[in-house]
Amino acid sequence: MAGSRLEKFGTVFTRVRDLMRAGVVKEKDKPIWYDVYAAFPPKRTPLYVKPYWKRVQKTEDNVPEIFYKEDVIRAKFYDTYGNGPKVFDLSRSTFVSTCQRFVEKYNELQSSGGFEEETLFEETSKALLAEGILLRRKGGPAGAAEHRHPVLGMKLTDMLAEEQQANATADETTSTTAVQERTQTQTETPATDDKPLS
Repeated sequence: MAGSRLEKFGTVFTRVRDLMRAGVVKEKDKPIWYDVYAAFPPKRTPLYVKPYWKRVQKTEDNVPEIFYKEDVIRAKFYDTYGNGPKVFDLSRSTFVSTCQRFVEKYNELQSSGGFEEETLFEETSKALLAEGILLRRKGGPAGAAEHRHPVLGMKLTDMLAEEQQANATADETTSTTAVQERTQTQTETPATDDKPLS
């Protein structure tokens, strides 16, 4: 036959050549590249060579983890306030996030030395509030309670009970007006004599 079909043995050229010798591939059906390859063979025959895998021992990575001082502040900020009140505007190159402003204000207050480490976080949020940046704690209400619409404070069950009560009173008023109209029309129609016609 034409030999093995595995790509490990021989090349594409030798396999096509052997198929032509065996009569499987006719002379008129030979590939276009066959004559070019036969006229100009490569200097080095492209043979399959089994790759040599050298076992490499794993070396331990001695690169220490890098933590900056402000990373701790950022982590505490995101844990307390989330992403902050504004979305990140990546279209502007001069955009400064709320977290970055918080870190800068924290470092500024820390360098002034007027506050203890325990109260510095809260004092920073108060200082940003004085500058007009409102920070909202995670899971807290969306706004101050006095500014909220009263409907937002109602429960769904209360709203459904009110709606059912309003529907019941509306049904009662429509039924009483219908009864009143019926009695009014009956009193207005004249009485007819029940004498038989002869």
